[in-house]
Amino acid sequence: MRVLAAMSGGVDSAVAAARAVDAGHEVVGVHLALARNPSTLRAGARGCCTIEDAGDARRVADVLGIPFYVWDLAERFQQDVIDDFVAEYSAGRTPNPCVRCNQKIKFAALLDKAVALGFDAVSTGHYAQLVDGPDGRELHRAVDDGKDQSYVLAVLSPERLARSMFPLGDTRKEDVRAEAAERGLRVASKPDSHDICFIADGDTQGFLAKRLGEQPGRIVDTAGETVGEHGGAYGFTVGQRRGLAIGRPAADGKPRYVLSIEPVSNTVVVGSAEELKVRGISGAEATWCAPVPEPGTALSAQVRAHGRAVPARLVSAAAGAAGSVQTLPVTVDVELDEPIAGVATGQTLVLYRGTQVVGSSTISGTR
Repeated sequence: MRVLAAMSGGVDSAVAAARAVDAGHEVVGVHLALARNPSTLRAGARGCCTIEDAGDARRVADVLGIPFYVWDLAERFQQDVIDDFVAEYSAGRTPNPCVRCNQKIKFAALLDKAVALGFDAVSTGHYAQLVDGPDGRELHRAVDDGKDQSYVLAVLSPERLARSMFPLGDTRKEDVRAEAAERGLRVASKPDSHDICFIADGDTQGFLAKRLGEQPGRIVDTAGETVGEHGGAYGFTVGQRRGLAIGRPAADGKPRYVLSIEPVSNTVVVGSAEELKVRGISGAEATWCAPVPEPGTALSAQVRAHGRAVPARLVSAAAGAAGSVQTLPVTVDVELDEPIAGVATGQTLVLYRGTQVVGSSTISGTR
């Protein structure tokens, strides 16, 4: 096969590209230039879009003996990921930019361009497994639970999974680093990128404040009483405890947490830890990676990339025949066997059956 290897400049994508070469594929490496001003992210950056990263990727391609190119997708990244991120927080929701990047950039813009150029598949360094099952290509959790990235890949349709390759899904991270060292790749000991790649200093609230400005408002309790003030409701997310400028302690003396954000009134509502717990989650814009389960099917639900999956039951999937693979936007509703605290609208709900990803949805409401 002709394989386009996405190379971020890190150890994971480097070893994934090397394994694609070992498998006998015709491999071409590509680095995605996602930052409009990559030179500003040179020293101490926490992401994966620096000039050094592009150079590291090129050196790996030289060692592997494969062609290498840099594709400028900065405008698409700005529109589909960064602008979306700001808009979601402004609307009182909590987005996951890594999910959006995989959906809109790596497996939409990149994959579509690769197919148009005659490539059969795109290889990445994601930790997830693809298994050919009776209903087509299945997405499963990686062997390394600590590095599993099936959560952020759950937005991929069966059609996109059919053209994807995740060579590292059966390997633990320490073994990937050891393999890179054995291959003589200089990125073997390179630290992983972390946090949000386009917020180099990790200050999400400061990043949003620069773009949305000062927007003073009230912090209220569940009775509507004002207990504090804030500089912008966009700077909070459900479940947050730190950073709340509350002037009057709760009557029971217990900590307060953000329960909801109301962007129209620019109000942040706070309450107790018990009030954070939810037993039901509704989602919109669902994508099914597998045949749509029947209502009542026992699954597990996960709402954070590295959160714990909780046993759940599918209440409804509002479109598409049960048992069919379809990717039209639909709504889903699940009941949890045990409560989860701090679930925010805008987050991604991912449903699993064992290790297999069944589908995902953007959380639109909780109960």
